Amino acid sequence: MTHVDVGYLDGEAYEIDVRGHRVRVDQPVADGGKDSGPTPTELFVASLSACVAYYAGRFLTRHGLPRQGLRVDADYDMATDRPARVAAIRLTVHVPAELPDQRRGALLAVAAHCTVHNTITTTPDVTIALD
Repeated sequence: MTHVDVGYLDGEAYEIDVRGHRVRVDQPVADGGKDSGPTPTELFVASLSACVAYYAGRFLTRHGLPRQGLRVDADYDMATDRPARVAAIRLTVHVPAELPDQRRGALLAVAAHCTVHNTITTTPDVTIALD
């Protein structure tokens, strides 16, 4: 089991600790924060984007292709109804020019099955308890 710890800092800011790596999250000023870091929702979308990039990068390496130029752009929309959630995410994988056309479908299939994407399409059991 992997452990993640999130602790309160100040205002609307929290620090995430994962294996000694620390990331600060906050809210925009308009939402009461100081905008000192991305929001948890932004990190969620970023996590999916980074996972897709990782899988695409591994595909390129396995096929002897360069990763230079590999990039994933993400846009997302929040739901306008309840419950509060991300309603839609659109990812664009920008691939190196050296990727042959006949490999594009395979790369897309691999990228679409990254761990984070699999997790949000096959929802995990989530338990929230008070200590």
